[in-house]
Amino acid sequence: MIRVTCAIIRNEDNEILIVQRGEKTDHPFKWEFPGGKLRKRETEEECIIREIREELSMEVIICSKSEPVVHDYGHKKIRLIPFLCDTLDELPVLSEHEDFKWIPAETLGSVDFCEADIIVASRYLGMTGNKPAAKNRESETEQSETVDKDLQKMINNMMSMQEAEWVAASAGENPVLFQKLLDYSYSPDRKLAFRASWTLSKVCDKYPELIYPHLEKITEELNGIDNESTQRSFLRILSLTDLQKISERHHGILAEHCFKALNSGFSAIAIKAYSMEIIYKLALIYPGLANELAITINMLQGEVSAAGIVARGRIIMKRIAEISKS
Repeated sequence: MIRVTCAIIRNEDNEILIVQRGEKTDHPFKWEFPGGKLRKRETEEECIIREIREELSMEVIICSKSEPVVHDYGHKKIRLIPFLCDTLDELPVLSEHEDFKWIPAETLGSVDFCEADIIVASRYLGMTGNKPAAKNRESETEQSETVDKDLQKMINNMMSMQEAEWVAASAGENPVLFQKLLDYSYSPDRKLAFRASWTLSKVCDKYPELIYPHLEKITEELNGIDNESTQRSFLRILSLTDLQKISERHHGILAEHCFKALNSGFSAIAIKAYSMEIIYKLALIYPGLANELAITINMLQGEVSAAGIVARGRIIMKRIAEISKS
């Protein structure tokens, strides 16, 4: 029997995170609670923390452990150990799954889950007193009095990558919508700021030139942004853009911020990864940064166990070696 852990992850709005399996998996396009198999000499708690970091680059806090679910799929039999977890991270970085959604707990009953996860969801609903929603239930939001409020509501209610990409495509063709996303990214409303900045990063994937006039302001605001999810989106934008578009002074601000994030024991894995990429790009402009980055990565690899950041560090170390040769 295969021992597997999974996490019912709640955000600040008590929404539940679900992830979709890929086409080439044994349950293609089915939804599930994130998690994975136990390794040798690993506790169940250590396993779920590691799996969420590796699969989603998220940090979670374990609140409780539920009764295991034993299920026979025919080709394999599993013992699924569910954990109820909380997180302040809003944006998973998918490394194995096709998609993700944050959904209200009462809608878990209408999700096309893998069979074992159906049992986990049903038990969770019974434990919390939520009643499963009917599959044909309509969930339309009331129309707001102003376009601005409508847009904010739409962004706050986005629950999947496809929805974000649809808004991003619209913003790429609509300067007013693009500016709104940028403005909302600085909002004190943490959820709105995160989802707007996340969508903004999707706009920049397709239309990088739109963000060029705003790069210096984003750089200047980084140190003052206490919303880690928004900061992660901004760092992603900067890691993918042409840093020659900002001034030498802003290069200095950015390098200082990113080294600080790399050396901090409190920075999320994704923030460290994007910071690493940004400093590498700056090292292409200022080769003197390469040695400092190499030292930082070596220290980081000795302290961080997340596979994603270690692998990224190794790749960048190879690139740094090429800079040194030239």
